[in-house]
Amino acid sequence: MLHYAVVFFVIALIAALFGFGGIAAGAAGIGKILFIVFAVLAVLSFVFGLLRRS
Repeated sequence: MLHYAVVFFVIALIAALFGFGGIAAGAAGIGKILFIVFAVLAVLSFVFGLLRRS
């Protein structure tokens, strides 16, 4: 999932470079959402992993 977030950020940067503001904003928004979902899932996985060991 982190890979897809990075891909959308790269798409946003390329779109902004060529002047496509709407596409860049949309891709950046999707990238932000994917990164937040990744971060939440990573933290939950870490916490549940610690709980299962104890």
